[in-house]
Amino acid sequence: MPHTPTRFTALEVHDVRFPTSEHLDGSDAMNPEPDYSAAYAVLRTDDPDGHEGHALAFTTGRGNDVQAAAIRALEPWVVGRRVEEVLGDLGAFSKEMVHEPQLRWLGPEKGVVQMAVGAVLNAAWDLRAKRAGQPLWRHLAHLDPEEVVDLVDFRWLTDAMTRAEALALLRRAQPGRAEREAQLLELGYPAYTTTPGWLGYSDDKLERLAREAVADGFTQIKLKVGADLTDDVRRMKVARAAVGEDVRIAVDANQRWDVGQAVAWMHALAPYDPYWIEEPTSPDDVLGHASIRRAVHPTKVATGEHVANRVVFKQLLQLGAVDVVQIDAARVAGVNENVAILLMAAHHGVPVCPHAGGVGLCEMVQHLSMFDFVAVSGSWQDRVVEHVDHLHEHFVAPVRLEGGRYRAPLTPGGGGQMHAASIADFRFPDGPQWRARAAR
Repeated sequence: MPHTPTRFTALEVHDVRFPTSEHLDGSDAMNPEPDYSAAYAVLRTDDPDGHEGHALAFTTGRGNDVQAAAIRALEPWVVGRRVEEVLGDLGAFSKEMVHEPQLRWLGPEKGVVQMAVGAVLNAAWDLRAKRAGQPLWRHLAHLDPEEVVDLVDFRWLTDAMTRAEALALLRRAQPGRAEREAQLLELGYPAYTTTPGWLGYSDDKLERLAREAVADGFTQIKLKVGADLTDDVRRMKVARAAVGEDVRIAVDANQRWDVGQAVAWMHALAPYDPYWIEEPTSPDDVLGHASIRRAVHPTKVATGEHVANRVVFKQLLQLGAVDVVQIDAARVAGVNENVAILLMAAHHGVPVCPHAGGVGLCEMVQHLSMFDFVAVSGSWQDRVVEHVDHLHEHFVAPVRLEGGRYRAPLTPGGGGQMHAASIADFRFPDGPQWRARAAR
């Protein structure tokens, strides 16, 4: 009998929210009471093997319905198409959605629409990795250099990195890939934790969690700052006394400051040796980041969690505005755009330390850092992936940490698949968890 091509049959979207604001988990200077939320996408097919693609766009509560609606708007680009054709050329599929003229008018390449494209693309990658029987990091790391560069949209990037330069970088990394993969499987990937540092926590809770982080093997923690300088100086003093002189303390202002304010604030925190200042000002202000970096040295400047696209990352790297690039699995247009950012960072010799606070972001972004280590930069020197100890129990393949390091996931897929029961329970506003809260 002739083979019947498999097709995408549905793009299913769920508004899933978790009431993390009740305990101020995730609280910072710009998000005092966040409810970690997922605009959750499922790609279904008629393939008898039953594989589905799962991914999400992360938000902090209100507006998650808007993000979910943007993902639903992409249904015509997926449903009815042949699975093998789409998954066989995800570089072309990415460009098709990103550069669709009417959608571009809502961006271009930024915000809700770009994140929606990312959710669909990440779901497609999840499906492709499952069909290959591999975790996403390994699936990407085993691609030929030519296949990797084919994923990248080089439009607007060639003044900072050409296709030939990216290809040469990947080819230089080829000889040690097998050894690095074995090392990753044996040792895991370095992590740092933000769990002690949420802005709404008391000093006692901060101190207790900081000590626990060191006991658990973390060599770096992070504190949220930016609401009140006197409070931040006191909290930094508490944290430094708790962890000692040898543990790095990063701080994160979540875009709260103007340039001059950032410089003054960091000078006040300098006696406690902050390792980096994250998002000190607007994520769009490349020149502002460069000014802050010059003024607060030797404290490093890190940003990226809210950077809209590869072009802004390009400018940050070209101007030497950051010491640390922070990608996010769900902010830009999915795996493809993050591969471009990883390549540019490696080309400019800047380490990548991903953002992973939120629901599902740890599970997803670990794959990108592990791919980077094995097949791109070939290094984990001064590279760490953020870890937040929240909501992992809702995922089919939750992250595993040992001794302050991510264990390499072995479950096929991209890590973003939630348990069906969690989706049903926390669906907003009609899931049992939210109905119960409404009744109270």
